[in-house]
Amino acid sequence: MPGQVPEFLSAEWGQVVGFALGNIDLDIYEREGSNYWVYHDPGPPPLLDTTKTRKISEAYKWSFALVAVWSGHLASNDDKLWDISPGSIGNIQSLPETVQEYPYFYKLLEGGDMGRGHARNPYTGEPYEPQMVPRGDYARVLAEFWADGPESETPPGHWFSILNYVNDHPLLEKRFKGTGPVLGELEWDVKAYFSLGGAVHDAAIAAWGIKGWYDYVRPVSAIRYMAELGQGSDPGQPRYHPGGIPLIENYIELVEEGDPLAGSSNQNVGKIKLYAWRGPQYIDQPETIAAGVGWILAENWWPYQRPTFVTPPFAGYISGHSTFSRAAAEVLTLITGDEYFPGGMGEFYAPKNEFLVFEEGPSVDVTLQWATYRDASDQTSLSRIWGGIHPPADDIPGRRIGIKVGVAAFQKAEQYFQGEATTGEGEPQTFAYPNPQQSGKPLTIAFNGPAFNVSLELFNVLGQRVRSKREETLADRITLSTDALASGFYILKVRGANWQSIHKMTIIK
Repeated sequence: MPGQVPEFLSAEWGQVVGFALGNIDLDIYEREGSNYWVYHDPGPPPLLDTTKTRKISEAYKWSFALVAVWSGHLASNDDKLWDISPGSIGNIQSLPETVQEYPYFYKLLEGGDMGRGHARNPYTGEPYEPQMVPRGDYARVLAEFWADGPESETPPGHWFSILNYVNDHPLLEKRFKGTGPVLGELEWDVKAYFSLGGAVHDAAIAAWGIKGWYDYVRPVSAIRYMAELGQGSDPGQPRYHPGGIPLIENYIELVEEGDPLAGSSNQNVGKIKLYAWRGPQYIDQPETIAAGVGWILAENWWPYQRPTFVTPPFAGYISGHSTFSRAAAEVLTLITGDEYFPGGMGEFYAPKNEFLVFEEGPSVDVTLQWATYRDASDQTSLSRIWGGIHPPADDIPGRRIGIKVGVAAFQKAEQYFQGEATTGEGEPQTFAYPNPQQSGKPLTIAFNGPAFNVSLELFNVLGQRVRSKREETLADRITLSTDALASGFYILKVRGANWQSIHKMTIIK
């Protein structure tokens, strides 16, 4: 219905039982009477201070301004030609450690990242053949190919399609981890699907647990809100506001008198304008028309999505696409024993004026190409920025968590293949919350089923045991007193007859 906002979809998914996620990866937080389970907590995203100019706001402003700038790359007649072969893109060796490093990783004005490509195809020994296409076609195809909207598989399902592509490749030798005998078709498929399924399952739990707890804004809201406040770059210019969007010449500017956007009575003078994709209102015949880019009022900015799916109905931080894709890329790398696609190249063909759905395009044939699984994953992440769905602040933590999740899931799957994994009997999952907790209020340790003969030990940072308790009867939860504990960091050990779990705890006054 018009005016209604969809409810947050799957905010509780952090509480789903994981495949390889461990209690040591888990923090449980409490807000308004609800518990939020967060695995691999990356900490809070950049926030905006609307009361005064502070460094805390700079990363927020830069991150969302970059999304607005990259929207201007989505031109149907872009005259900037890029080589999109693996010889020029991909091959990222490291990810930023902090948000302050993001501006060195992403190219704010040009688009893309610091990847410099691969010198040679390791299988042919030859350089990758250049593929020159307009940047606008590359960015639009990228955004739509990886979006996985309502008419295709889900984002994690997309990686099963890629697995199918790899499995069907004539150059793939189906050796587990790249060594040993060639496996039969059934054994390979079981191991590959099981490993990848565990990884994307855990990626969903981790990503949505974080989304639920941090409940972070999407670009369509952040860009329009900052623009409504004004510009946040120069107190000497009109419409200054400490929470305003930063001005970037030729991309984010103020509307002045005489501007075509000024309005018949100059009612828009002083507003923010963006050089961006103009939006679906400029498309009445998707088969023959593209919206193109141009100057628009920031209050009318749209992500590059179909008009019926403006923005996903759940929080942005962290990017599910980045988390799913990097977890899947790690599994494919590990199970094949090779970071490269078979033959050193994975491809997807987008024919001229036939591939894009909600506007005409691309203007030329475009073939997405990846040398490695991680290159494909990194391309997925960029697609969500060009698509206007995620800023860099959502992306990098997702990639980092995807690495952890993918590796752990593959190692867990391998234990099953080797007959070393336990069924879980006698080893209950344990959950300690709230975390952090105030001194004087009890910690709760809960189990996913009745536990017997459980001992609790709480240690401070010096390794000194400051609390202990033993429960010899069946119980599904136990409380532990924090009376008189100093604020600080603690380690909680929960032990049964043949199992143990570790929790990181924080006590505050």
